[in-house]
Amino acid sequence: MNGLLFITHQTERYTFLQSAEMALEGGCRRIQLRMKGATPGEVETAGRLAKERCERYGAELYIDDHVAVCKTIRATGVHLGKADMPPREARQRLGEGFIIGGTANTFEDIRRLDGEGVDYIGLGPFRFTATKENLSPFIGLSGYRRMMRQCGEQGIRLPVFAIGGIAPDDIPGLLSAGVSGIALSSAILRARDPVAETGRIIALLSKKSGRNAFHNVS
Repeated sequence: MNGLLFITHQTERYTFLQSAEMALEGGCRRIQLRMKGATPGEVETAGRLAKERCERYGAELYIDDHVAVCKTIRATGVHLGKADMPPREARQRLGEGFIIGGTANTFEDIRRLDGEGVDYIGLGPFRFTATKENLSPFIGLSGYRRMMRQCGEQGIRLPVFAIGGIAPDDIPGLLSAGVSGIALSSAILRARDPVAETGRIIALLSKKSGRNAFHNVS
């Protein structure tokens, strides 16, 4: 399994669902439906359609923020931002049959999320990204190296996904820093051929890392 998590985004050219469809066609098998500002009803409607597409490709669907929607449509899991429902509460509502991810900007966030029982972490931002508002300070490659080293020193084995303004050329360095995978949106959607770009990124990830990014590594 590759280490790519595609995050949906609506642009002037593509809808949320079209962006997911292209990533799936290109070979991505993990989609996060992210629809900031949408109502729970809108997210549920889109989530059901996205789940149908994911099932067609044998892919996993993660819902951003909306725990109830995740449970209702039986998505693979939910991703929780720092201002969303606490992971422990989400686990109580979802049970053990769902994957829960959390957003981190610092090592202190990683340590807290590890204690709260998340299954993976989205760590960022790597650099500026126009797809997210109210950005935390950029981490940069040296920051990822430092925090992944701290994880090793403190025995934290959670898979970590780098996120935030990442370009394909950044992937080798980030994987070398120790992250398990990469979360992307704009790098794919701004490409001339998003489907082909997805395939190119997956090939790069597969060449550099053979780990299953959503399972703890020994």
